[in-house]
Amino acid sequence: MSSYGHQRDDRDATQATASDTLVDRSPAARSDSDLVTAEGSRAPSVLDMPQATLSWSDPWRWLQRGWSDFLHAPAIGLFYGACFVLMGWALLAVFEFAPQYTLALSAGFLLMGPFLCLGLYQVSRGLERGEPPDFWRSLTAWRISSAQLAIFAAILLVLEMLWGRAAMIVFAISFTGMPDFTGPLSSFLTEEYLTFFVTYTLVGGIFAALIYAISVISMPMILDRGVDAISAGLASLRLVSTQTGVMLLWAALISGLILLALLPGFLGLLVVGPVLGHASWHAYRAVMPVEVRRTEVSSPPGT
Repeated sequence: MSSYGHQRDDRDATQATASDTLVDRSPAARSDSDLVTAEGSRAPSVLDMPQATLSWSDPWRWLQRGWSDFLHAPAIGLFYGACFVLMGWALLAVFEFAPQYTLALSAGFLLMGPFLCLGLYQVSRGLERGEPPDFWRSLTAWRISSAQLAIFAAILLVLEMLWGRAAMIVFAISFTGMPDFTGPLSSFLTEEYLTFFVTYTLVGGIFAALIYAISVISMPMILDRGVDAISAGLASLRLVSTQTGVMLLWAALISGLILLALLPGFLGLLVVGPVLGHASWHAYRAVMPVEVRRTEVSSPPGT
Protein backbone atom coordinates (compact mmCIF):
# COMPACT_ATOMS: atom_id res chain seq x y z
CA MET A 1 0.00 0.00 0.00
CA SER A 2 2.85 2.37 0.84
CA SER A 3 4.63 1.67 -2.43
CA TYR A 4 1.40 2.17 -4.39
CA GLY A 5 0.73 5.44 -2.58
CA HIS A 6 4.18 6.79 -3.42
CA GLN A 7 3.73 5.82 -7.08
CA ARG A 8 0.39 7.60 -7.25
CA ASP A 9 1.88 10.75 -5.67
CA ASP A 10 4.68 10.66 -8.24
CA ARG A 11 2.17 10.40 -11.10
CA ASP A 12 0.13 13.29 -9.68
CA ALA A 13 3.23 15.44 -9.40
CA THR A 14 4.23 14.55 -12.96
CA GLN A 15 0.75 15.43 -14.28
CA ALA A 16 0.77 18.73 -12.38
CA THR A 17 4.18 19.59 -13.85
CA ALA A 18 2.96 18.70 -17.35
CA SER A 19 -0.16 20.80 -16.84
CA ASP A 20 1.93 23.77 -15.72
CA THR A 21 4.13 23.30 -18.78
CA LEU A 22 1.08 23.35 -21.08
CA VAL A 23 -0.21 26.51 -19.43
CA ASP A 24 3.20 28.16 -19.79
CA ARG A 25 3.24 27.29 -23.50
CA SER A 26 -0.07 29.15 -24.07
CA PRO A 27 0.59 32.87 -24.60
CA ALA A 28 -3.03 33.79 -24.03
CA ALA A 29 -3.24 31.77 -20.83
CA ARG A 30 0.09 33.14 -19.64
CA SER A 31 -0.94 36.75 -20.24
CA ASP A 32 -4.27 36.26 -18.43
CA SER A 33 -2.47 34.58 -15.53
CA ASP A 34 0.05 37.37 -15.34
CA LEU A 35 -2.72 39.96 -15.32
CA VAL A 36 -4.61 38.19 -12.54
CA THR A 37 -1.65 37.24 -10.31
CA ALA A 38 0.70 40.15 -10.90
CA GLU A 39 -1.87 42.93 -10.95
CA GLY A 40 -4.54 41.34 -8.77
CA SER A 41 -7.22 41.97 -11.39
CA ARG A 42 -7.78 41.87 -15.11
CA ALA A 43 -7.08 44.74 -17.47
CA PRO A 44 -9.54 47.59 -16.90
CA SER A 45 -12.48 47.84 -19.26
CA VAL A 46 -14.47 50.86 -20.33
CA LEU A 47 -16.90 50.13 -17.49
CA ASP A 48 -14.05 50.63 -15.01
CA MET A 49 -13.31 54.11 -16.30
CA PRO A 50 -14.02 56.80 -13.72
CA GLN A 51 -16.91 59.12 -14.48
CA ALA A 52 -16.79 62.67 -13.19
CA THR A 53 -19.39 63.77 -10.67
CA LEU A 54 -21.70 66.27 -12.35
CA SER A 55 -23.31 69.34 -10.83
CA TRP A 56 -26.66 70.91 -11.57
CA SER A 57 -24.94 73.77 -13.41
CA ASP A 58 -23.14 71.47 -15.86
CA PRO A 59 -25.98 71.09 -18.41
CA TRP A 60 -26.17 74.87 -18.76
CA ARG A 61 -22.41 74.97 -19.28
CA TRP A 62 -22.69 72.34 -22.02
CA LEU A 63 -25.24 74.50 -23.81
CA GLN A 64 -22.96 77.52 -23.54
CA ARG A 65 -20.06 75.59 -25.04
CA GLY A 66 -22.30 74.14 -27.72
CA TRP A 67 -23.31 77.66 -28.73
CA SER A 68 -19.64 78.66 -28.85
CA ASP A 69 -18.82 75.73 -31.15
CA PHE A 70 -21.74 76.63 -33.39
CA LEU A 71 -20.39 80.18 -33.74
CA HIS A 72 -16.96 78.79 -34.66
CA ALA A 73 -18.45 76.67 -37.49
CA PRO A 74 -21.83 78.24 -38.43
CA ALA A 75 -21.94 76.95 -42.01
CA ILE A 76 -21.43 73.33 -40.94
CA GLY A 77 -23.95 73.76 -38.14
CA LEU A 78 -26.58 75.22 -40.45
CA PHE A 79 -26.15 72.31 -42.87
CA TYR A 80 -26.96 69.80 -40.15
CA GLY A 81 -29.69 72.11 -38.85
CA ALA A 82 -31.30 72.07 -42.31
CA CYS A 83 -31.28 68.27 -42.18
CA PHE A 84 -33.14 68.40 -38.88
CA VAL A 85 -35.69 70.82 -40.35
CA LEU A 86 -36.35 68.51 -43.30
CA MET A 87 -36.85 65.62 -40.88
CA GLY A 88 -39.39 67.73 -38.99
CA TRP A 89 -41.31 68.58 -42.15
CA ALA A 90 -41.38 64.90 -43.09
CA LEU A 91 -42.73 64.06 -39.63
CA LEU A 92 -45.48 66.67 -40.02
CA ALA A 93 -46.45 65.31 -43.43
CA VAL A 94 -46.73 61.78 -42.07
CA PHE A 95 -48.89 63.01 -39.18
CA GLU A 96 -51.30 64.65 -41.62
CA PHE A 97 -51.67 61.74 -44.04
CA ALA A 98 -50.84 58.62 -41.97
CA PRO A 99 -50.91 59.51 -38.25
CA GLN A 100 -50.56 55.90 -37.13
CA TYR A 101 -46.97 55.93 -38.39
CA THR A 102 -46.00 59.15 -36.63
CA LEU A 103 -44.51 57.55 -33.54
CA ALA A 104 -42.66 54.97 -35.61
CA LEU A 105 -41.18 57.70 -37.80
CA SER A 106 -40.24 59.64 -34.68
CA ALA A 107 -38.34 56.57 -33.54
CA GLY A 108 -36.61 56.44 -36.90
CA PHE A 109 -35.53 60.04 -36.48
CA LEU A 110 -34.19 59.14 -33.05
CA LEU A 111 -32.05 56.63 -34.91
CA MET A 112 -30.92 59.10 -37.58
CA GLY A 113 -30.40 62.04 -35.25
CA PRO A 114 -27.38 60.71 -33.35
CA PHE A 115 -25.69 59.73 -36.60
CA LEU A 116 -26.21 63.20 -38.02
CA CYS A 117 -24.73 64.53 -34.81
CA LEU A 118 -21.56 62.52 -35.44
CA GLY A 119 -20.45 65.29 -37.77
CA LEU A 120 -21.09 67.87 -35.06
CA TYR A 121 -19.18 65.76 -32.53
CA GLN A 122 -16.26 65.66 -34.95
CA VAL A 123 -16.29 69.44 -35.29
CA SER A 124 -16.30 69.93 -31.50
CA ARG A 125 -13.59 67.32 -31.14
CA GLY A 126 -11.44 69.13 -33.68
CA LEU A 127 -12.00 72.54 -32.09
CA GLU A 128 -11.00 71.03 -28.76
CA ARG A 129 -7.71 69.97 -30.35
CA GLY A 130 -7.15 73.35 -31.96
CA GLU A 131 -8.02 72.11 -35.46
CA PRO A 132 -10.00 74.25 -37.92
CA PRO A 133 -13.55 73.06 -38.75
CA ASP A 134 -13.61 70.76 -41.77
CA PHE A 135 -16.93 70.00 -43.46
CA TRP A 136 -15.70 66.87 -45.25
CA ARG A 137 -14.24 65.40 -42.07
CA SER A 138 -17.54 65.99 -40.32
CA LEU A 139 -19.41 64.15 -43.10
CA THR A 140 -17.04 61.18 -42.92
CA ALA A 141 -16.74 61.02 -39.13
CA TRP A 142 -18.51 57.64 -39.16
CA ARG A 143 -15.45 56.06 -40.77
CA ILE A 144 -13.43 56.38 -37.57
CA SER A 145 -15.29 53.50 -35.89
CA SER A 146 -17.64 52.34 -38.63
CA ALA A 147 -17.98 48.74 -37.39
CA GLN A 148 -18.96 49.66 -33.84
CA LEU A 149 -21.23 52.45 -35.04
CA ALA A 150 -22.98 49.93 -37.29
CA ILE A 151 -23.51 47.62 -34.32
CA PHE A 152 -24.90 50.46 -32.25
CA ALA A 153 -27.15 51.46 -35.14
CA ALA A 154 -28.48 47.90 -35.24
CA ILE A 155 -29.30 48.09 -31.52
CA LEU A 156 -31.17 51.36 -32.02
CA LEU A 157 -32.93 49.92 -35.06
CA VAL A 158 -34.24 46.99 -33.01
CA LEU A 159 -35.56 49.40 -30.39
CA GLU A 160 -37.10 51.54 -33.14
CA MET A 161 -38.88 48.52 -34.63
CA LEU A 162 -40.21 47.52 -31.22
CA TRP A 163 -41.36 51.08 -30.63
CA GLY A 164 -43.11 51.18 -34.00
CA ARG A 165 -44.81 47.85 -33.34
CA ALA A 166 -45.94 49.02 -29.92
CA ALA A 167 -47.38 52.21 -31.47
CA MET A 168 -49.38 50.18 -33.99
CA ILE A 169 -50.75 48.00 -31.20
CA VAL A 170 -51.84 51.09 -29.25
CA PHE A 171 -53.69 52.36 -32.33
CA ALA A 172 -55.30 48.98 -32.94
CA ILE A 173 -56.68 48.57 -29.42
CA SER A 174 -57.72 52.22 -29.03
CA PHE A 175 -59.83 52.74 -32.17
CA THR A 176 -62.11 50.59 -34.28
CA GLY A 177 -61.21 52.57 -37.42
CA MET A 178 -58.88 55.36 -38.45
CA PRO A 179 -59.19 58.25 -35.93
CA ASP A 180 -59.86 61.77 -37.15
CA PHE A 181 -57.29 64.23 -35.77
CA THR A 182 -58.56 67.18 -37.79
CA GLY A 183 -61.63 67.91 -35.65
CA PRO A 184 -62.01 70.64 -33.03
CA LEU A 185 -60.12 70.38 -29.74
CA SER A 186 -63.29 69.43 -27.86
CA SER A 187 -63.56 66.23 -29.89
CA PHE A 188 -60.34 64.96 -28.32
CA LEU A 189 -61.68 65.21 -24.79
CA THR A 190 -63.63 61.98 -25.01
CA GLU A 191 -62.64 58.95 -22.94
CA GLU A 192 -61.49 57.12 -26.07
CA TYR A 193 -59.07 59.83 -27.15
CA LEU A 194 -57.82 60.61 -23.65
CA THR A 195 -57.06 56.95 -23.00
CA PHE A 196 -55.25 56.75 -26.32
CA PHE A 197 -53.15 59.86 -25.66
CA VAL A 198 -52.13 58.66 -22.19
CA THR A 199 -51.20 55.18 -23.41
CA TYR A 200 -49.47 56.54 -26.50
CA THR A 201 -47.40 58.93 -24.38
CA LEU A 202 -46.45 56.27 -21.83
CA VAL A 203 -45.33 53.83 -24.51
CA GLY A 204 -43.34 56.49 -26.31
CA GLY A 205 -41.85 57.73 -23.05
CA ILE A 206 -40.61 54.27 -22.09
CA PHE A 207 -38.83 53.71 -25.39
CA ALA A 208 -37.52 57.28 -25.54
CA ALA A 209 -36.11 56.97 -22.02
CA LEU A 210 -34.40 53.69 -22.88
CA ILE A 211 -32.88 55.09 -26.07
CA TYR A 212 -31.73 58.20 -24.22
CA ALA A 213 -30.18 56.17 -21.41
CA ILE A 214 -28.04 53.99 -23.67
CA SER A 215 -27.07 56.70 -26.16
CA VAL A 216 -26.59 59.95 -24.25
CA ILE A 217 -22.77 59.64 -24.30
CA SER A 218 -22.25 56.40 -26.23
CA MET A 219 -21.92 57.86 -29.73
CA PRO A 220 -19.28 60.45 -28.76
CA MET A 221 -17.48 57.74 -26.80
CA ILE A 222 -17.35 55.38 -29.79
CA LEU A 223 -16.11 58.22 -31.98
CA ASP A 224 -13.51 59.43 -29.51
CA ARG A 225 -12.20 56.26 -27.88
CA GLY A 226 -13.05 53.52 -30.35
CA VAL A 227 -14.71 51.36 -27.68
CA ASP A 228 -17.18 48.65 -28.62
CA ALA A 229 -20.85 49.50 -28.95
CA ILE A 230 -22.03 47.35 -26.03
CA SER A 231 -19.53 48.85 -23.59
CA ALA A 232 -20.39 52.37 -24.74
CA GLY A 233 -24.10 51.73 -24.25
CA LEU A 234 -23.51 50.24 -20.79
CA ALA A 235 -21.28 53.17 -19.80
CA SER A 236 -24.04 55.56 -20.87
CA LEU A 237 -26.62 53.56 -18.93
CA ARG A 238 -24.33 53.59 -15.91
CA LEU A 239 -24.10 57.38 -16.09
CA VAL A 240 -27.87 57.84 -16.24
CA SER A 241 -28.49 55.36 -13.42
CA THR A 242 -25.84 56.81 -11.07
CA GLN A 243 -26.37 60.52 -11.75
CA THR A 244 -30.04 60.42 -12.60
CA GLY A 245 -30.97 63.91 -11.44
CA VAL A 246 -28.50 65.83 -13.59
CA MET A 247 -29.14 63.60 -16.59
CA LEU A 248 -32.90 64.09 -16.21
CA LEU A 249 -32.28 67.83 -16.22
CA TRP A 250 -30.22 67.44 -19.39
CA ALA A 251 -33.02 65.39 -20.98
CA ALA A 252 -35.56 68.04 -19.98
CA LEU A 253 -33.43 70.81 -21.49
CA ILE A 254 -33.06 68.86 -24.73
CA SER A 255 -36.78 68.15 -24.90
CA GLY A 256 -37.76 71.71 -24.03
CA LEU A 257 -35.43 73.31 -26.55
CA ILE A 258 -36.54 70.94 -29.30
CA LEU A 259 -40.19 71.64 -28.48
CA LEU A 260 -39.58 75.39 -28.73
CA ALA A 261 -37.68 74.86 -31.98
CA LEU A 262 -40.67 73.05 -33.47
CA LEU A 263 -43.08 75.94 -32.97
CA PRO A 264 -41.93 78.23 -35.83
CA GLY A 265 -42.49 75.59 -38.52
CA PHE A 266 -39.49 73.52 -37.33
CA LEU A 267 -37.19 76.34 -38.43
CA GLY A 268 -35.81 76.69 -34.94
CA LEU A 269 -34.01 73.39 -35.50
CA LEU A 270 -31.67 75.23 -37.86
CA VAL A 271 -29.87 76.52 -34.77
CA VAL A 272 -31.14 74.43 -31.87
CA GLY A 273 -30.25 71.12 -33.54
CA PRO A 274 -26.54 71.81 -34.10
CA VAL A 275 -26.16 73.59 -30.75
CA LEU A 276 -27.53 70.54 -28.96
CA GLY A 277 -25.25 68.31 -31.02
CA HIS A 278 -22.17 70.28 -30.00
CA ALA A 279 -23.43 70.45 -26.41
CA SER A 280 -23.81 66.67 -26.31
CA TRP A 281 -20.12 66.35 -27.11
CA HIS A 282 -19.29 68.57 -24.15
CA ALA A 283 -21.63 66.50 -21.96
CA TYR A 284 -19.60 63.42 -22.85
CA ARG A 285 -16.33 65.26 -22.30
CA ALA A 286 -17.47 66.51 -18.89
CA VAL A 287 -18.21 62.94 -17.81
CA MET A 288 -15.04 61.40 -19.25
CA PRO A 289 -12.28 63.99 -19.46
CA VAL A 290 -9.64 63.94 -22.15
CA GLU A 291 -6.95 62.91 -19.66
CA VAL A 292 -8.33 59.35 -19.64
CA ARG A 293 -6.72 58.03 -22.82
CA ARG A 294 -7.77 55.08 -24.92
CA THR A 295 -4.56 53.19 -24.08
CA GLU A 296 -5.51 53.18 -20.41
CA VAL A 297 -8.60 51.18 -21.28
CA SER A 298 -7.71 48.87 -24.14
CA SER A 299 -4.08 47.99 -23.39
CA PRO A 300 -3.10 45.59 -20.61
CA PRO A 301 -0.60 46.79 -18.02
CA GLY A 302 3.00 46.67 -19.09
CA THR A 303 2.28 46.91 -22.84
